[in-house]
Amino acid sequence: MAPKPLPARSVLLPDAQTVYPKPFASSVDGREKRKLGDHFGLSNFGINHTTLAPGAISALFHHHSRQDEFIYILEGTATLIHGDDEYLMSPGDCMGFKAGSGVASQVINRSSEPMAYLEAGDRTMADQVEYPNDDLKAALQENGVWLFTHKDGHPY
Repeated sequence: MAPKPLPARSVLLPDAQTVYPKPFASSVDGREKRKLGDHFGLSNFGINHTTLAPGAISALFHHHSRQDEFIYILEGTATLIHGDDEYLMSPGDCMGFKAGSGVASQVINRSSEPMAYLEAGDRTMADQVEYPNDDLKAALQENGVWLFTHKDGHPY
């Protein structure tokens, strides 16, 4: 049976809200990520409807080697940290993040109200993620699972 349109907020939240290893998992408390692309069986790119509670972050400050990313603010006010710069983003604002740029980013909700946005990214294999502010790096394995290690390569 073909899928039917539905409200994004009706897509169930995954059991685990992060794939970060234990020392970092709690850093994204207050984030709800509905994996819309997975719900519809999309395999070439992912798209998530993400809600951040006041004070919550989207992810650790990071950049990808091979995966482009894009965000579009739906509601509320977001603070985008991009390299050394900060930007306030409102509904209708968007930003793209080119793979391999070496410029790290993250979204923070510094407001007193929840905010929501769409995030899209491709699913390029062999992607690697650098986290400049944390002892963490990630590599996307052939089976689609992220492998997290310390920066020196030993596992968590």
